[in-house]
Amino acid sequence: MEAFPERPGELLILRGSLDASSVADVRQALHAALDGGTGDLVVDLGDVLLLDGAGLGVLVGAHRRAGRCGRRLILRRVPARIERLLMLTRLHRVLRVERAPVAVA
Repeated sequence: MEAFPERPGELLILRGSLDASSVADVRQALHAALDGGTGDLVVDLGDVLLLDGAGLGVLVGAHRRAGRCGRRLILRRVPARIERLLMLTRLHRVLRVERAPVAVA
């Protein structure tokens, strides 16, 4: 798993597998981004290949930390398989997912 702070404190891009083997690094990157900025923190999941329960836990923890900091955690470019997982676990009711704009013909 790689975490790229595209705009420090505002946009964090995650790539690879967000699972038990990578949660410590991702947690550290999320905490640094939350502590180092203001306003919304957008987390781009477009290149995340795998997300397990440990990864979900890190996202929920970051969501809670964001709330304590007066910020919001927003998930962007969520792959369909991960969005289904969020719905199955009902975390779509907790985590904020940015919807892709609908193209008008």
